[in-house]
Amino acid sequence: MKKIVLVIMAVIGVSLYGNAQSVHFGAKGGVNFANLNGDDADGFDGRTGFHIGLLAELGLTDKFSIQPEVLYSAQGAKLSDADLNLDYVNVPVLAKYYLTDGFSVQAGPQFGINVKDDFEGLETDVKSFEMSGAVGVEYKIGSFFAQGRYNFGLSDVSDENVKNSVFQLSVGYLFF
Repeated sequence: MKKIVLVIMAVIGVSLYGNAQSVHFGAKGGVNFANLNGDDADGFDGRTGFHIGLLAELGLTDKFSIQPEVLYSAQGAKLSDADLNLDYVNVPVLAKYYLTDGFSVQAGPQFGINVKDDFEGLETDVKSFEMSGAVGVEYKIGSFFAQGRYNFGLSDVSDENVKNSVFQLSVGYLFF
């Protein structure tokens, strides 16, 4: 499943690159305010983590672009007697629409591959793949930008009915 998603994303990326009016590459990082939601998520408290990664903005028109990213993201939650540390390599593919010069809204799917799970004080199996939706806003001044984004889990992270819920604040820089 992971290979299929990566191949599809590569094909989409190559085809969009050929049609792009402008292409910009950059890096970003920031803070995660993560938690777990769902029917079996009673008693969880949030976990503060981080994210860091690379992005490309493929401008299709003056107001619309596609923004794929590759991010390392520390997520999870806390219980009174356990810490649930879930680290992912996340690949959001966002549609981005500029409302005004520099201010945009974005939305799209996010594909997550679990690269580390550490459950101190709790026994559970974590799924290796996670699917989320992402919505956010961005403000850009020159090559610098700031983002706020909410990622809501669409698939369970384990056999229990528990999904990721992550609010991200990011800053970044477009190299060219």
